[in-house]
Amino acid sequence: MKSLSEYLVEAERNHGHMCPGQVLGVRMAMSGCRAVGIDEPKGSRQLIVFIEIDRCAADAINTVTGCRLGRRTLKFRDFGKLAATFVNTGTGEAVRVTARESSREIATERYGHLPTKKERQLTAYSELSDDILFSFEEVKVRLDPRELPGIR
Repeated sequence: MKSLSEYLVEAERNHGHMCPGQVLGVRMAMSGCRAVGIDEPKGSRQLIVFIEIDRCAADAINTVTGCRLGRRTLKFRDFGKLAATFVNTGTGEAVRVTARESSREIATERYGHLPTKKERQLTAYSELSDDILFSFEEVKVRLDPRELPGIR
């Protein structure tokens, strides 16, 4: 897997700008992939991701994982949450990663010396541990065979 800084450069290029949602999405994707045993997500034939929000983080998750709607490896379920479920179809492992609401307050508390909310969040989301930024829940995902990549 690439480094956070490498993915952030790629995410900014793909999305058109850098924002806190990009950082959270990249971090979420990296953590989710690791949690289900996917070390190199791009090109993996075993990774399917369910995203729950159609905001900046979705583009970042796509950047890290290479999952796409058109390839049937990226699924969109609009629950309005900054969350995604990562599924390793080879092992059956699945984890739902959700951004913690408290991360915004922590960004303000720890990085209040920075001049803008955006700078505080960008720095916090780049530096805070995964356990502070996200909650992780092992889940069971049942996929209909018609939802799998390569099946029509």
